[in-house]
This record gives sequence, structure tokens and C-alpha cells, in this order.
Amino acid sequence: MKMYIGGQWVDKSRKVPVVNPYDGSEIDTVPRGDAGDVNAAVASAEAGAAAMAGLTSHERYTVLRKAADMLTERQDDFARTITLEEGKTITEARTEVQRAIQTMTLSSEESKRLHGETVPLDAAPGLRQQFGFTMRVPCGVVAAISPFNFPLNLVCHKVGPALAAGNSVIIKPASDTPLSALKLTEILLEAGLPPEAIQCVTGPGGEIGDALCADRRVRKVTFTGSRDVGEHICHVAGLKKVTMELGSNSPMIIMPDADLEKVAQATVTSGFSNAGQVCISAQRVLVDGRVYGEFLDVLKPQVEGIKAGNGLGQEVQMGPMIRESDAIRVSEWIREAVDGGARLLTGGDRSGTMHGPTVVADVKPDMRLSYDELFGPAVAVTSFNTIEDAIALANDSIYGLSAALFTQNLDWAMKFVKEVHSGNLMINSGPGFRADLMPYGGLKDSGMGKEGPRYAVEEMTELKMVAFH
Repeated sequence: MKMYIGGQWVDKSRKVPVVNPYDGSEIDTVPRGDAGDVNAAVASAEAGAAAMAGLTSHERYTVLRKAADMLTERQDDFARTITLEEGKTITEARTEVQRAIQTMTLSSEESKRLHGETVPLDAAPGLRQQFGFTMRVPCGVVAAISPFNFPLNLVCHKVGPALAAGNSVIIKPASDTPLSALKLTEILLEAGLPPEAIQCVTGPGGEIGDALCADRRVRKVTFTGSRDVGEHICHVAGLKKVTMELGSNSPMIIMPDADLEKVAQATVTSGFSNAGQVCISAQRVLVDGRVYGEFLDVLKPQVEGIKAGNGLGQEVQMGPMIRESDAIRVSEWIREAVDGGARLLTGGDRSGTMHGPTVVADVKPDMRLSYDELFGPAVAVTSFNTIEDAIALANDSIYGLSAALFTQNLDWAMKFVKEVHSGNLMINSGPGFRADLMPYGGLKDSGMGKEGPRYAVEEMTELKMVAFH
């Protein structure tokens, strides 16, 4: 596929192959963009921002609503594209497309709800003849840098609200998975978006991302990815608005009154979806010592029952990791933990990008498998004695994106909600839960700002204060 810059589909002699993670086959190529392409994209996006500012709320709604309808019509093609370029199962890919449709639909509705409020200036001492109100205006040019693991829906979470708010947007999709973003660009243009209101630049993240984030004409950066890259972007971006959706090593606390069968099912769903390549994937499973052994006995056969293989297979439940180097890293972290005294309960096998679903028991908090972000198909199980111990373990991390607690005890649940340092808190569900309409974002090194169309629109606008005297 070609990239889209300046109202045109652009090709280049230098290419980046798009590879199927399962078998290494080349499914397509995209142009290898550079800093010059970024400059052209930003210049075009400035004109696009002016065009977007000239559209009415209803006109923006109409474009986004039509794009959601077109996405619905083409969902089978999008699902297959996601599986081919990212590796997740076709069932997971179909679910992602359904979520993307919802994200674009929500964004279309939010384009009609952009408003300010009156400010009672006469509440200030000595003021009587003033009338105040606020109004929200677009930031201008938005840079949207998306990750590989949800190559369509996470792009929609950036592009939809940006356009709903009246901005133009420059997409920098992940180098491994650019095709979904390019196809979304096609749909938005067919839906009637002004030609320069969207750009999609493909190529290496270091060169393109730095040039894009450093450009003063870009007024907003929204990024989803690793903590280290996010911190780098914040340094490069300078004085502009940023939303950072970064990593995590989500804890899941199991109290002694929990239904262990349901907890094991939630561990499988929340820990091994997309081969664990989800930023809110269950990674640290903290289990009360009174039910520790019983929980492992229930969990083991459920994990061993996961069928892994080619994501296009209808019966396959877990696909490959995105790159073999990532699968090797997961294996190394597991081996480190076992060498340090942890116990390999099941799994641990690897062949190329395929890493078997793995459970490691008796993991200590100072093991990398516990304290860092694994982003792979393994869970680390650790025992605790009291709810206070569990909360201390959950908070013993630089991350704070999502955390979960399983219990029927209301006091324990409220203590968890009040004391655990996390942006998303789940009671009796795994930490991997996300509804696309909810405010989604982390605390601590998991980032800043919120996604979810209603909340992202606020992040992608500026607030003006007006006073009539």
C-alpha cells in the first residue's frame, strides 16, 4: 500500500515489508517515509486544520458516522488484515473491528457535544456588569502515534476524537502493522473528509516520530506504547499537549472468598488474549495463601487447554507474538525467574514467534517477570497473607494502568478501590477489561491523559475564557 500525504497517495523506492508474524511471509509493503515526508505532511495538515475548523459540528458528525457505516460494511476485510499483519486470532480481530466501529460511532456523536459553559463572574467580589463563558476550540494539528497490538481500534481512538473536535490528524502507525491505518484513511476520505485533514506516514518510528513530535506546528501528540518511548516523546515534544497511554504490569488480587473457577477463566481471558500483548493484560496474579494451591490446580488445566497456532484458524485461541525477538525475551524472563526459585507450572515452550501459554508460580516481587512489563503470554503467580499485603504488592510498581480484585467482601473491595494506585480498577473481572466509551488512562509511569471519545475530545481541544464587560 502507499502512504497518504498532502492529499495524495505517495509511493517511494525504499520500502518496509509487512510480515505475517505466524509464518514470516510478506503480505505487503509500505513506503519508508523520512523527515522530509513528515514536513510535507505537517504542512498539508495545517491546511487541513483550517478546513476542519470551517466544518460545522453536524458536518463532522456526518463524515464520522458514514465512516463507521463503511467500516461495518468492510469488517470482514479489516478483520483478516488485522490477523495477517498482527497475528491475533480471527475471532479477536473481528472483535477489534466491532470495537473500532463503536469507537468511531461514539466519536461522531461527540462531535455534536462540543460546548463550553457560563461562568458566574458576579460571584467574584465587586463584579456586577460582567458576563463570562468558556468555549472549546480545536488544538489544530494532532499527531497520532499508534502501537501494533490493536492496529485499528487504537488508531480510531486517536483519529475519531481528533476529527470530532475539529482538528486535522497525522497518523504514524506502528511499522509492523500499518495496513489497518491506511485502510481506515481510505474510508475516511471516501466518507467525505477534507483531503488534507488526514495524513498517514509510514516508516521507522525513530526518524518519523521524532520529526513529527518536535515540529512546532503540531499542537497535540497522542501516543500509545512503551513507557521509555513515551518519556522520550515528552522530552522531544516540548510545550504542546500530550496524551500518553503507556505500559503496565497489571495486578490481579484473588481473595479467599472468590469463585476460583471464574477467576481462572478471567486469568485466561485477561492474561492470554492477543498472546498477552495488551497493556492491561493480567501479569501479576496475587493469591491469598489460603487458596493458593487450589487456585493453581484450577488454573493449570485451563491454560493448558488454550489452542495456539495460526490466527486464521477458526478454532485457534491464541496466535503468535509480533516478533521472534519478543518471544525470546519472554522466554528469558521466565528462565530468570525459574533460576531464581520460581516454579514453572505449565508452558514455557517456544518456536519462532509462537510462545506457549505459561504460568509461573512462586514468583518473587523483585523478579523481572513481576516488576517489569512482560507483554507476552505468561502470568506470574505470587502468594500473600492479608489484604494489606496484597495492596502493598499491587502498588509496588512504577506502573498504574489497571488492577483487579476478586471478592464478595464489600469492605475489601472498597479498601482496594481507595488504596490501589491505578487508573482503572476492576472488581470481579480481570484487569484486561475496557469498554471503549469509558475514561481510560493510567497513573504514575503508565501515562497521563484519558482516552474514550468523550474524554479524548477534551484532551484534543483548548479551553478559551470569554468575558463581556
